[in-house]
Amino acid sequence: MKRGCGSRLEDALAKTLLRRKSSKTIRALSTRPRGSVDFSSNDFLSLATSQELREGFLAELNAGSSNLGSGGSRLLDGNSTYAEALEKDIASFHGAETALLCNSGFDANAGLFSCLPQQGDIIVYDEFIHASVHDGMKLSRASKCLPFAHNSAAGLREVLIDCLRDPTIKDGTRNVFIAVEGVYSMDGDVPPLRAIVDLIHELLPLGNGHLIVDEAHSTGVFGSRGSGLVCELGLEKEVLVRLHTFGKALACNGAALLCSDTVRQYLINYARPLIYTTFLSYPSLAAIRASYTFLTQGKTIPLQANLHTLIAHLHTRLLDLQHSLHLPTSESTSNSALMSVPAEKPVSPIFYVLSSEPKALAAYCQAKGFVVRGIVPPTVPKGGERVRICLHAGNTTEEIDGLVKVIGDWVQQQTRQSGSEDAAVLKARQTKL
Repeated sequence: MKRGCGSRLEDALAKTLLRRKSSKTIRALSTRPRGSVDFSSNDFLSLATSQELREGFLAELNAGSSNLGSGGSRLLDGNSTYAEALEKDIASFHGAETALLCNSGFDANAGLFSCLPQQGDIIVYDEFIHASVHDGMKLSRASKCLPFAHNSAAGLREVLIDCLRDPTIKDGTRNVFIAVEGVYSMDGDVPPLRAIVDLIHELLPLGNGHLIVDEAHSTGVFGSRGSGLVCELGLEKEVLVRLHTFGKALACNGAALLCSDTVRQYLINYARPLIYTTFLSYPSLAAIRASYTFLTQGKTIPLQANLHTLIAHLHTRLLDLQHSLHLPTSESTSNSALMSVPAEKPVSPIFYVLSSEPKALAAYCQAKGFVVRGIVPPTVPKGGERVRICLHAGNTTEEIDGLVKVIGDWVQQQTRQSGSEDAAVLKARQTKL
């Protein structure tokens, strides 16, 4: 009986997976081929391959605790003076009152948004906000969770004005939490943070408007010594909670929530992913310490500078390619073109090339030794299919030129093939006549 039920379950799962395969949205694990050029990972500062950082980590590891494991959840046996000192240094580096270490950015967002909003509060979020925030909102006690148009201050204004129809919001009894990201992982763009702060002051002057910024992709890339977008704009005092993750530019794992001491204590008492999860091990904490030492000592400053030089180079080369192939720009086309790129230079190392065949283009690039990823719905909206390109401080202009050439070769190949197919169809029709 059990075997039959299991078989029916697996049949149902297989049919669901088959539908994804048919729509070319199936996900699968893969590894990067040896010798290939990385234009895909979030290792923006190339610290994951830094020998100097590796040596710093090993020195930190050897100098500290002999107990490799954490021993349990933070509230039971997982806490340590090492972790608490690390939190204080992270908070100081980012100009925050306190910091709370979390096992991952996903855990941090899920825990934060599930417990911080109280009954009757409202969460307003950018429509492109990360999946972890959505999971947290689903578990929250907020009365409403309302999206606003991506990076649109005007769109946010409309939603906040609608929130003010609630008398408990208007009189300051209940709160509005506004959730945005420092850099969006698929578009690579940044939010209009100053305009958002001004709107909060204008429309919620009683102090019940609270900004939360996920700096997962802006950590290490923006701000003095990589302190983030909020620090770069001098808005530390305007943000209730900042999330900095360590698994991208900092080449380790874990995350920290920067907040007030009161919010920190509340999260320790009510954030379930923190309460019921074994805490980060000592090697993980030592890796975080080594990366922050790197930042504090200013060793990533030249890496940041080189990264922004490479951003300008890649954008120029892609525009040149688009022009030489007589392709329309992304502003003048739907996603029917083989390739189109934004006319405006990106401000972050995350690029995208819109394409009607992103999986095929990405596969061609990978076969030629350049690792990029084709992104399709539901990760991006329908019509926003793309090849995602991530730059790293360790990339070279020669590698960029090689990638652009391969993209151009694929577009020309597809164009010739399409032309041949059109000619064959026309010839067949003429033969029938």
